[in-house]
Amino acid sequence: MLIEAIDLYHVSLPLKRPWQTPLRTFSTLETVLVRMRSDGVSGWGEASPGNAPHASSEWAAGVMLALRDWLAPLLCGKAIDRGEEIDQHLGKFRGNRYAKGALDMAWWELSARLQNRPLHQLLGGTQENIPLGVTFDQMESHEEFLAAIGQAFADGFSRVKLKFRPGWDVRMVDAVRKDYPDQTIHIDVEGGLNLSHMEMLCRLDDFMLAMIEQPLAEDDLVAHAMLQETIRTPVALDESIATVGQAEMALDLKSCRYVSLKPGRVGGLSSASIIHDLCQENHVECFLGAMPQTAIGARIGYALASKPNFTYPADYFPAEQYLAADLAEPLLPQRDPHSGKLEIKLWTTPGIGVEPDIEAIEKYALQKASV
Repeated sequence: MLIEAIDLYHVSLPLKRPWQTPLRTFSTLETVLVRMRSDGVSGWGEASPGNAPHASSEWAAGVMLALRDWLAPLLCGKAIDRGEEIDQHLGKFRGNRYAKGALDMAWWELSARLQNRPLHQLLGGTQENIPLGVTFDQMESHEEFLAAIGQAFADGFSRVKLKFRPGWDVRMVDAVRKDYPDQTIHIDVEGGLNLSHMEMLCRLDDFMLAMIEQPLAEDDLVAHAMLQETIRTPVALDESIATVGQAEMALDLKSCRYVSLKPGRVGGLSSASIIHDLCQENHVECFLGAMPQTAIGARIGYALASKPNFTYPADYFPAEQYLAADLAEPLLPQRDPHSGKLEIKLWTTPGIGVEPDIEAIEKYALQKASV
């Protein structure tokens, strides 16, 4: 496939309500879209690391510059027949996984459209319905918090994730488990603990959690291995797995029993597929992580989650509750008529199943470039 042109859009989408982050409060979501063109057909990718470099070292405005000035020009005019070749071409540049990932996603989506196949089929997906879970953080009152969790289970979500931090920790989990003794629950620590908290982490075994997600610092795979050897509750790694090499090391050390995969964070669908296969070979299960993004990135994530080793309900980011405008038709959860659970039902049309809204992309673009 000859890459004839790449169009880049740095967009800013209005939010229905302000978004609070550790740095500041934002009223918009910034993200970067990539359109890759070949033989009269376009494929789309998205990089959505956030408005500022707080969740990762990348941010939307920086991704746009990296793509425009360095990465996209290196791919234009190249004939690329396998996803792995993209990383080979871009390997001379360090890091910038979200930026590289957007190009990789666009290549896969373009390939699917050229072959007239849904993206999830091209990726080797075997699942047609993706079960979902939602995330809850601290609220103004315990009553409101517990009621919201109950409503999520009543709505049909298969599990809930609870944010876990000092002052909102074991007592919070205890209260939730007492109200919902049989439901699937896990906690996300976001790297906030260390081995000095081992007593607390061992106490969490009492609550029959599905997993503890990213309990320790992202760069300490050895400590995670020590923790997993000590506690019964499965450890899940999220931020720790950003490259294939990190995945290989974590699997060798037996640092976890689950991996949360976000295609943007690991550099695209090619790397995510390799990590998925490594995890499957080592009997470590995967689930799809979510981030604030448009329906374009969400559909790409769901296509990845159709692969066979994604066995735990995917994170669900309800974009319709946060974004005042989206850039493609979103996939909304539907209840399975037999189980009553909410699922994303995958599409049968080529690529991501819809055409992005070019008019909306142009309307909300802060800057754009064509290579």
